[in-house]
Amino acid sequence: MINFTINGQPVTAAKGETILQAARKAGFYIPTMCYLEKTTPCASCRLCVVETDKTDGLILSCQTPPTEGLAVTIDSENLKAERTNIMRLYDVNHPLECGVCDKSGACDLQNKTLEFGVDRQHFSAKEQHRKIEHWGLINYDPSLCILCEKCVHVCNEIIGDDAITLQFGGYKSSVVPKNSDTLDCTFCGECIAVCPVGALVSSDFQYSANAWELIQIPATCAHCSAGCSLTYEVRHTSNSVGGKSKIYRVTNDFEHATLCGAGRFGFDFGVEGTKAENELSRAVDAIKGAEAIRFGSMITNEEALILQKLKQKLGIKLYNEEARLYQAFMNAYASISGKTAFGGTLDAIRQSEGIILLGGRVATDNPAVRYAMTTAARHNGAKIVYMHPLEDALMQNVVTQFVKYEVGTEEGVMAMLAKTLLEGADLSDEAKAYFDDLDEGYLCAESNVGDEEFARIAKAMKRAKCKTLIVGADVFGHKRASSIAKLCAMVETYTEFSLVVVAPSVNTVGVSLICDLSQDSEGKSVVGYNAPGDFVMGSSSGADLKLPALNSQEGTFVSIDHQVLPTNVAVAYEGYTLNDVACALGVEARYTIDYTAQLPREKGFSAKAFDDLGNFFGPLGEDLRGYLLENVDAEANGKLEPVEDLPEFNGTVVYRCNPVNQFNACTAQSRQLEKDTALHGSAQFAAAAKIADGDKVRIEFKGNIEERTFVLDSELKGTVALVPTFDTAFGGLMDGYRFEKVKIMSMGSES
Repeated sequence: MINFTINGQPVTAAKGETILQAARKAGFYIPTMCYLEKTTPCASCRLCVVETDKTDGLILSCQTPPTEGLAVTIDSENLKAERTNIMRLYDVNHPLECGVCDKSGACDLQNKTLEFGVDRQHFSAKEQHRKIEHWGLINYDPSLCILCEKCVHVCNEIIGDDAITLQFGGYKSSVVPKNSDTLDCTFCGECIAVCPVGALVSSDFQYSANAWELIQIPATCAHCSAGCSLTYEVRHTSNSVGGKSKIYRVTNDFEHATLCGAGRFGFDFGVEGTKAENELSRAVDAIKGAEAIRFGSMITNEEALILQKLKQKLGIKLYNEEARLYQAFMNAYASISGKTAFGGTLDAIRQSEGIILLGGRVATDNPAVRYAMTTAARHNGAKIVYMHPLEDALMQNVVTQFVKYEVGTEEGVMAMLAKTLLEGADLSDEAKAYFDDLDEGYLCAESNVGDEEFARIAKAMKRAKCKTLIVGADVFGHKRASSIAKLCAMVETYTEFSLVVVAPSVNTVGVSLICDLSQDSEGKSVVGYNAPGDFVMGSSSGADLKLPALNSQEGTFVSIDHQVLPTNVAVAYEGYTLNDVACALGVEARYTIDYTAQLPREKGFSAKAFDDLGNFFGPLGEDLRGYLLENVDAEANGKLEPVEDLPEFNGTVVYRCNPVNQFNACTAQSRQLEKDTALHGSAQFAAAAKIADGDKVRIEFKGNIEERTFVLDSELKGTVALVPTFDTAFGGLMDGYRFEKVKIMSMGSES
C-alpha cells in the first residue's frame, strides 16, 4: 500500500491504482468528463487535473499513480480556474438544443457547465458544417460531440468490435467508422450509454421522450445467462386516466456494467392479457389430465418452484431438456469436485491472463463472456485459446490461438487438454494411470488436434497467473457429456484454473437447481409453458392461455455467476399468471414472489424475501444485487470414464446457433433487432449439399422438415453450416448435441 495525502487527509492506494481511483475510494470528488471505470483512461477532458507538492504544473489524476508521501491538492482557486476554462472550451459553439436533445436532464456537459458556473462565453470559433450520420440503430451528431473518446475506448477494450475511431482534424475532428464507410459492428449500443452528451443516440428513441419524464425500473436482462443489470425506462403513453405504460428504452449503469444489443434494444416482447374464467378453467383441466408440463428456461425461480410443487402435488412430470442436460453435466462435475457449483465467474475471466474456451460460440451465446474475454485481452494481455470446429469472426480480435477440432470429438479433445494442464499435478495413482493410458495417437488423429497444439497451449498458460477454463453449451448435449464434465472438474480441482460453464438461457441454472426433471419422451398429453404442448400457456401470441412475459413479472433468476438476481415489472399485466393457475390447482400463494423465501435452502438459496433483495451497484462498483448462492458440498464419489471411440460427422452438418443479438422467441419479437433466419454456409458446404446462394432449401432435421434460405457466407469454412434457433423453427439450442447431420434439398432460387 502507498500512503499519501489528499487535501491534507491521509489516503492509501494499492499498487497500480491512480490518484483518481484512490480519491474515489476515500470519498473525495474529482470532476471528470471522459473517465470510465471499466476502460483505460481516455485522458482527453483534463477536468481531473490536480496539484502535488512534487510536480510543477498540473497533472492528470486519471492516469497518474501516487508515490509514497505525496501531497495532492484536488481543489484550489488555480484548479477551479483551469477547470472552468476547460468547460468554456467545451461549450464553444455547442448547439443549444437542450430542449430537444435526448441527453438533456442526464447530460454531463449540462451538469459540469452548471457546476463551474459557465453562464457566458469567453471564446469563439468558426462554426463547421457537420453532417448527422445515421448508422442503423445508432445516430451520430458530430456537432454535439465533445471528442471525449469514451465510445472508442469501450468499443475496443470491452466489446471487442473495434468499430469506431477518432478522425483527427483539429476543430473538425469526429468519430467515424473504422476501416469502413458504414458502421460495421454488433450494435450493442454501449457507445450510446457512455456518451456524456447527445452525440450518440438510439435512432428509435430519439425525440420520443425526455429523461425526466421516464420512470426507471431496475431489472435483470432476460435473454442470456449472464444476468446483466439493466433499467427499463417507462412512461404512460397517454396523459389520460388509465393510460397504459410503455417501455421507451433500456439503459445501464455503464460505469460498472455492460449490455449487448439484445438487452438494450430487445425489450419490446411483452404481451397483453385479460382474465376470462373459461380460459383459466381450460388450463386447469389440461394440467389435471396431463402426463407432463414442458417448459423453457425463460422463467423465474419462483415459477420454477411453482412447477415443482405442481409436480409433487399432481404426480406429473416436468420436461425441460435444456436444463436437464445442464443439470446432468453439473451432477457429473460435482461427483469429482465435491461441490455443486464451479468456481469461476465473469469477473474471474476479466482478471485472467490465460483463458481456454472449449465447446461454445460465446460471442452470440453469451456476449457478456465475450466482453469479459475482451477485457482480459486488452487490459491484461491475456493469452486466449479458442477450441471449436468453427472459427468465429467476432472473436478474432482477441484470440491468440485457434484450435480447430472435428465435430463430435469434444471428449477426446478434453481428455488431451486435461492431461496437458494436469502435467505435474498431485494426482492419485488411479488418475495418473487414467491419463497415462490415453491413446494419444488415436485421439490426436481423430480429433485433428496434434501434440504440437497442446504443447503450444501448455507454453501459453505456463506464465499466466490467473487462468480460466470456459466450457460452452455444445458439450451439454454431447452423448459423453458426463465424461467431459468430470475432466473439467479434474482441471479445476488440481490446477490453478477456475472453471466457468456457460448455461444457455436466462435461468437454466435456477431451473436445474429447483426442478426434478424427466427426460422428454414427447408424450401425447403435455401442457407447454412457453414450449410446445397439446395445451400451451405463455407469452406467445398463439398461446391457449396468455401469461405475462418476463418484462411484466417480478421474481429472480440465477446467473452463471451463481448470483440470485431480482427483476421487476416494467409493464403491468392484466391477465392471469402461473401463480393463478397453481392456486386453482391447490398450490396456493398470494403472490408469485411469496415463493422467493421458499427457494430450496439445500441447493444454496437463502430464505430472503423478494423485497429484501438489493438491485443496484455501490459507488465503487460493488454488485449489491440479490445474493450469491452458497456452494453446497457434494459427495465426490465419481470416477473418470474411459474415452469412447470418437464419432465421425460426414456429409452435410449444421450447427445450431443464433445470429448476433438474437437468443429466443422474445428477441425474435423485437422490432429493432435484425432477424436473420437464413442457413449460412461456406462454398465448400454449398458444393457438398448441391445448393447455391439464394436457394430456398428444405432441411430434414430430427424427423422434422424445415425451410430456409441459403446464404453463402465468406467468413465460414468447411462443411458445417449455421442454422438459427431463435425463431423456434428448430426449438432451443439445447434439445441435444448442437451439431447434427442433416439432409438438405434445394427448392430453387427465390428470385
